[in-house]
Amino acid sequence: MTTHSPQRRAFLRGHFEESDFLRPPGALELASFVEACTRCGDCAASCPQAIITADTDGFPIVDLTARECTFCGACTEACTVGAIQQANHWDYRARVEDRCLSLQGVACRTCEDHCDENAIHFRLMTGGRSAPLIDLETCTGCGACMAPCPADAITVERPALQQNASLSTASEITECTISADA
Repeated sequence: MTTHSPQRRAFLRGHFEESDFLRPPGALELASFVEACTRCGDCAASCPQAIITADTDGFPIVDLTARECTFCGACTEACTVGAIQQANHWDYRARVEDRCLSLQGVACRTCEDHCDENAIHFRLMTGGRSAPLIDLETCTGCGACMAPCPADAITVERPALQQNASLSTASEITECTISADA
């Protein structure tokens, strides 16, 4: 029996960052997923958002750069081998990069406007800037905030790769307190 190792394959091809592809919601853990998945493409064909494509080895991945995942379950229903199962949640969350326009002093709240879960809020900072804060408990990782971002500053990744806090921001925020004794 041949075992698939996407991490090893990516490493040997010089693709050092390809070990954590965004898999469809409900995809089994990586080792079980690559063993079960037949790479038939039924999940991609059934996706009404057309966000499921294939990696270089033909395994399904999710591309949220154009549209969000609605968690409709069509990919789960299409997967007859059980590599994608019904998901109660997704282990991915949005993350804002430092190139965010709001962090650069440009008034932009596009991500907040597109977040149906209200997981993105802004915190005022000095210098007329605002820091986007993502509530990791509320964020579903759907990616609705990614495509409309004019700075392409939002990614979706596993929270374990982020800080273990309930709020995530693009840069370190230092609080300024003013004392009446000063």
